[in-house]
Amino acid sequence: MLSMILSQAANGLVLGFLYVLIAVGLSIIFGMLGIVNFAHGAFFAIGCYLALTLGDMFGWWGVLLAPIATGAIGMIVEFVLIRRLYDKDPLVSLIITFALALFLEASLRALYGAAPQAYNVPDMLTGFVIFGPVLLTKYRLFVLAVTVLALAAFWLFLNFTPFGRIIRAGSRDGEMVGLLGINLPVVFSFVFGIGCLLAGLAGMLAGPLWTVNPSMAGAAIMPAFVIVVIGGLGSFAGAILSGLLVGLTTAMTIQFAPQWSGAAMYILMAVVLLVRPRGLLGERWERFE
Repeated sequence: MLSMILSQAANGLVLGFLYVLIAVGLSIIFGMLGIVNFAHGAFFAIGCYLALTLGDMFGWWGVLLAPIATGAIGMIVEFVLIRRLYDKDPLVSLIITFALALFLEASLRALYGAAPQAYNVPDMLTGFVIFGPVLLTKYRLFVLAVTVLALAAFWLFLNFTPFGRIIRAGSRDGEMVGLLGINLPVVFSFVFGIGCLLAGLAGMLAGPLWTVNPSMAGAAIMPAFVIVVIGGLGSFAGAILSGLLVGLTTAMTIQFAPQWSGAAMYILMAVVLLVRPRGLLGERWERFE
């Protein structure tokens, strides 16, 4: 029994870190651009399908290009569409990005079909690893390691690089950053691209673990919103903590009460918001109040 619980908890951590990758990208787009990007889950799906396509073309090394390509697509979308929404009512951006999500999902369905696609684990990552009572597949351990490294690298980027400081300052007061002579449209494009890159990385890693089909975007965007709300807007540590809580809650519910697995994270969100309305580590952001 203990072995089963610990193994399921380890699987929950892997799921949680994948959710965190998606949620962090969503959070920085909202924090810096003020856009509720409902199409963020579609970029998760695009990253997964690009990994399939590039993997077939160039082998497993080509898969590594999928997140970068997803980020580039995100920058193009920002230049063509999203930047026209910055001075609009938030409801407009919500409607437009929801329509964009439907368009991108329909495009994936037209290009790849509606049937699930086979996304196989590399041969070198097949098999299991045993840590005492914990049984974990090599691929899940690989996903855990990659997500932790990616989040650590992103944290270092935000805190110790000039561009990262611009992103943090702009998320607080974009007008002031613009007055300092910084080209905000370029910064906004890169921020949107970075957010999409993180979503694409999550999609690339999740492919062998999820059912790969165009509607997988919906399965990614709702947990991401829940994690951002639970963790608190503007808190990188809050996103990580809430992502792990959501992953563990979902995994344990699937194991012991599968009929509640779909509702578990929403119940968790309701409980947290009743106790802490700003989220676990949320801060007060004047620009949104």
